[in-house]
Amino acid sequence: MTNTQFLNSLITCPKPNPQASVRLFCFPYAGGSSLIFRQWRDYLPATIELCPVEIPGRGTQMKSPPFTRLEPLVRVIASAIQPYLDKPFAFFGHSMGGLVSFELTRLLRKQYGISPNYLFISGRCAPQVPNSEPPIHNLPEQEFLEELRRFNGTPTSVLENSELMQLFLPILRADFAVLETYVYAEQPPLNYPITVCGGLQDQEVSYDQLLAWQEQTCNSFSVHMLPGDHFFVHSSQQQLLEIISRTMNEFSHLSPAD
Repeated sequence: MTNTQFLNSLITCPKPNPQASVRLFCFPYAGGSSLIFRQWRDYLPATIELCPVEIPGRGTQMKSPPFTRLEPLVRVIASAIQPYLDKPFAFFGHSMGGLVSFELTRLLRKQYGISPNYLFISGRCAPQVPNSEPPIHNLPEQEFLEELRRFNGTPTSVLENSELMQLFLPILRADFAVLETYVYAEQPPLNYPITVCGGLQDQEVSYDQLLAWQEQTCNSFSVHMLPGDHFFVHSSQQQLLEIISRTMNEFSHLSPAD
């Protein structure tokens, strides 16, 4: 695969919709792939074109080595996504995907002078909030698995499937390395709205940690708490998509921010 083919394959579009007025790029949680967003296309209005991002190391990018640091990952995504930013767009990221989408917006602002019209953060504490948990990505396998269960950050269906876990362990270790080696650098707030969603039963991300995202924008800000644990993105999918659809329809007439 050439470098151009690699970059092109990072951006997926399960149901191309050239008539859509806005694109929604989605970033998965640790260990997740673009497939977790495939059903969304059936519930979003025709004005929104769904574009899940395939992180290297999983899904259609399974043969590509996973990244273990956030900065190079974001640089690669920025190169791949830039040609698709020719119409208004928004980012949605759940858990790890929330951090990836946030740092991607900051890089796009710096490198290309362009920003999304909206940023949706789901199940992820604000980037400036210190991580109080000890790192786990280098733990022996059994201890690593125990920590994954304790964090409730990996679907039970995956944890209980030994064959799947052997496949996903390198990806999960890499993703946790991305998160655990991240160092927040202060920059001016973003100039577009941020909407944050959290799970009412999520034991890992508190309401106060979600509320802290308000420091990252000088525009409008809102928090929505939905039923479910860390994976409310699945269990409360309908409510989540209603929030996204309603919000994006309000801003679909805007042009990408300068």
